[in-house]
Amino acid sequence: MKTFVTNIKNIKKKWYYIDATNKILGRLSTKISHYLKGKHKIEYTPYIDVGDFIIVINANKIIVTGNKIKNKIYYKHSGYIGGMKKISFQDMILKFPEKIIKIAVKGMLPKGPLGRIMLKKLKIYPSECHNHKAQNPQLLNI
Repeated sequence: MKTFVTNIKNIKKKWYYIDATNKILGRLSTKISHYLKGKHKIEYTPYIDVGDFIIVINANKIIVTGNKIKNKIYYKHSGYIGGMKKISFQDMILKFPEKIIKIAVKGMLPKGPLGRIMLKKLKIYPSECHNHKAQNPQLLNI
């Protein structure tokens, strides 16, 4: 019996789009990371990028459960003393709705160069319109 190893030339990448209206953030981001990694394919190899492209529309209509709307806080640091900045989920959904999904998915992807390549295949838009109609994306029901 021989082990099958995927070759980069044989990989076919598809385009999918997801409507994030009334979807729970954590459950949606796990499915997105699953497709970005390529785990839904038979040819899945952990050290090769075999995943597909994902377009997320209506990112501003995503929901979270419990009291996370009021209590969830996103932190970032500038690197300087006293450079801690924080923003709540409520403010983030109004100002940067696409960053919420991107941060959640980035934490679920591998760290390093392969994870950065996978994250580039994620396209997030706050409304219905997107620039990828030429790729003929298929609807992904989640």
